[in-house]
Amino acid sequence: MKIHDHNQWHHVPTEEVLQFLDVDLTTGLSIDEVERRRRQFGPNRVTARRTTPVWLKFMQQFNQPLVYILLLAVGVTAFLGEWVDSSVIFGVVIINAIVGFLQEAKAEKAIEALAKMVATETTVRRGGRKVRVHSEQLVPGDVVLLQSGDRVPADLRFFRVRNLHADESALTGESLPVAKQADALALDTILAERRNLAYAGTLVTSGQAEGVVWAIGDQTETGRISRLISSAVELSTPLTRKIAQFSQLVLWVILALAAGTFALGVARGAPPAEMFMAAVALAVGAIPEGLPAAVTIVLAIGVSRMAKRQAIIRKLPAVETLGSTTVICSDKTGTLTENQMTVREIYAGGRGYELTGSGYEPAGELRLGGVAVETSAHPALRECLLAGVLCNESQLVREEGRLKVQGDPTEAALVVAAEKGGVLRADAHGLTPVLDTIPFESEHMFRATLHEARSGRVIYKVGALERLLERCTDALGAAGTVVPLDREAVLRAAESMAAGGLRVLALARRQVEARHDRLEHAHVAAGLTFLGLQGMMDPPRAAAITAVQRCQQAGIAVKMITGDHLVTARAIAGKIGLKGEVQNGQLAALSGRELEQVSDENLPAVAERTAVFARVAPEQKLRLVRALQSRGHVVAMTGDGVNDAPALKQADIGVAMGITGTDVAKGAAAMILTDDNFASIEAAVEEGRGVFDNLTKFIVWTLPTNAGEAMVLLTAILFGTVLPALPVQLLWINMMTALLLGLMLVFEPKESGLMARPPRDPKTPLLTFALFMRTGLVSLIILAGSFWVFFWELTTQGATEAEARTAVINVIVLVEVAYLFSCRSLTRSVYALGLFTNRWAIAGSLAMLGAQLLFTYAPAMNALFHTAPIGAGTWLRIAAVAGAAFVAVELEKWIRFGGRRSAGAIPS
Repeated sequence: MKIHDHNQWHHVPTEEVLQFLDVDLTTGLSIDEVERRRRQFGPNRVTARRTTPVWLKFMQQFNQPLVYILLLAVGVTAFLGEWVDSSVIFGVVIINAIVGFLQEAKAEKAIEALAKMVATETTVRRGGRKVRVHSEQLVPGDVVLLQSGDRVPADLRFFRVRNLHADESALTGESLPVAKQADALALDTILAERRNLAYAGTLVTSGQAEGVVWAIGDQTETGRISRLISSAVELSTPLTRKIAQFSQLVLWVILALAAGTFALGVARGAPPAEMFMAAVALAVGAIPEGLPAAVTIVLAIGVSRMAKRQAIIRKLPAVETLGSTTVICSDKTGTLTENQMTVREIYAGGRGYELTGSGYEPAGELRLGGVAVETSAHPALRECLLAGVLCNESQLVREEGRLKVQGDPTEAALVVAAEKGGVLRADAHGLTPVLDTIPFESEHMFRATLHEARSGRVIYKVGALERLLERCTDALGAAGTVVPLDREAVLRAAESMAAGGLRVLALARRQVEARHDRLEHAHVAAGLTFLGLQGMMDPPRAAAITAVQRCQQAGIAVKMITGDHLVTARAIAGKIGLKGEVQNGQLAALSGRELEQVSDENLPAVAERTAVFARVAPEQKLRLVRALQSRGHVVAMTGDGVNDAPALKQADIGVAMGITGTDVAKGAAAMILTDDNFASIEAAVEEGRGVFDNLTKFIVWTLPTNAGEAMVLLTAILFGTVLPALPVQLLWINMMTALLLGLMLVFEPKESGLMARPPRDPKTPLLTFALFMRTGLVSLIILAGSFWVFFWELTTQGATEAEARTAVINVIVLVEVAYLFSCRSLTRSVYALGLFTNRWAIAGSLAMLGAQLLFTYAPAMNALFHTAPIGAGTWLRIAAVAGAAFVAVELEKWIRFGGRRSAGAIPS
């Protein structure tokens, strides 16, 4: 037996399906045939991927240029015999690796979650008998019997259906349960509309059906998604890319300078051993030992801040990625919307009413012309609400503080609408008990119930307008009396609701004689009184509307990529305020079928200008994300369903919903929103921008130190003078200032205006021209100040080399202290921020000055670092150089930017 083409099972007639699978529906497969097929096809489970060993994941933390630089520093200091310094630097390397491992080691839970979705028991017909088996034991050709509450164990083709509805929202994005059928469908029917198929892992919400298994394990739609997750490439983030590029540049520059220095000195006749030590000193001075630790700590603090704003980061660089995001691709159902069907409009008695509130909470009111109304004064409205709550089997229960539906979401919306009008479900059913029911069936498109009422027996009917209106002979007027039916007015009202993206249900009733105790189709085929229309939708989250607007103001494009219907998606996009190309007065939108016709060459441009994509398959979501990335965008993808997982993993940052999100989505995401609120993404973007700003400030602060030290040593070597600083002294500067000064910038509060500026261009280098020039300015001040103080102390003051070197070290440190406060803002004066708004910077500066006093005057430190005490006059000269550096930088900011830059912007 050969399994048929994966994409044709919905199109093949039932008889051919059974012939392909070689099975008799009345008896099912024999036990022997089951065993044979199990050997041929294997178990019905998704194959788990081989994961990277834990030890290798840990070792991979060392595979980055910055760590190479640190390990080089460890080797150099160990070679010099400075075991304390070597141990400290090695400790930094280990801590950096541990933190990165704990934050980034993302166990591949997606495949496990997919397997759990299929791991259920199910009822099958084998050897002419019904038996319960574990879903892993299913084989192609097994006849499966489904009923309400069952989880579909494999991909099935239905051959007998009775009122079966399946919740496929996690797979297709369809917000409502899908009515199933047994008839064959057109070959080009898209995945979300293949009503004669059921997919592994989806849930049966009502009805019964029998189907035959046509795909198991990896061959199911769920299994195919697991392969998409595996094939999605985990991209590096803008931060890791820039840090890697910068680190490689620094590494090669240091090695080139050290080698050049050694070669130049030897060529000029200097002893090789002496020049080797000079080259080592140059390398040690230029290595930014604190940078990797600072990067990790900045991101870790960003993780902590985001957690307080309902965003859990599973991958450290994701903190910064959000700050650089240029496009957010969001799923609709449950992400931008409540995932709770809500009645928004009612047409009854010839009048149009509006309902406030959203979701399943009954808070809200009914309005006519903007004025709240009582249903007691509007009989037609009350009867329309009563019909909705009586012809209804669903109810709402509160679990863990949240209202959840037991039954159909559409019926739940009718219950909530009635409660807003004062018609309570329990009271209505108590006063008007149900006697018989015609359940909803897809071929009839209605539901009807027979009730015992005070006025006699009455039938209520709810369903599609096109099936119900033609069976009505009159209507209930505004005063509660029967009036002639105005069909044209009803159709206009329905069209208006549908144009707004509402799903429209019609409601009717019929009074019958007391002898009727059974309800048959003939009883609702004619003679009905039209009661009204109720239009409902899955409404957008109020917080999402504000968050989308703020993102768009910040220059971030927001796109909706959903499996729901095009009209619904466009309507929600309009209510949320998405921006994009407008065609014929409407927001441009593409369906999955239209998307299939777009070539890979044209897709990036189409994805750029289109804001709404509907009825999209998982492969297409992945394709859209890749298309946007090909245009240089930093893409964040949000979602909560199984169908979102491949795109979540492919995106620069995947954002899953914590409450409604599936385990599969969470396993593929880099960030999880604990409150399922799109608004938390906007908060996370703001935090991400703040993280990038602070990291940039640290880099801009630390580079002049290393560049200045390198320039001091290189100049001394070129001119053949005494070295103004020793390697061990430079290590002291680099490690202590990074710890006590640089890391204080990590705690710098976010500057105002973060969300008023466009996203940082992903192609912009980490160090822009303006910042490069500032780095050069401060480096030159360190160079000039160090040589001036060094030779002044030696020639004018008659100081020893130890005293002169001590003065040089203090010059570099005090310039860094002064420069620290200038770096609190890269464009504005420190006085504009307020001197005391970062108390950590003040505390760190005081601690650094205290450490320098010990470095200068403590005998043990003098012996360890080859320093000597200096006088008050020397301190005045040191302070003069530091003051000049502070004034020069503040003046440069004022000249370059003045008031032309928006607050908090990073100079270009």
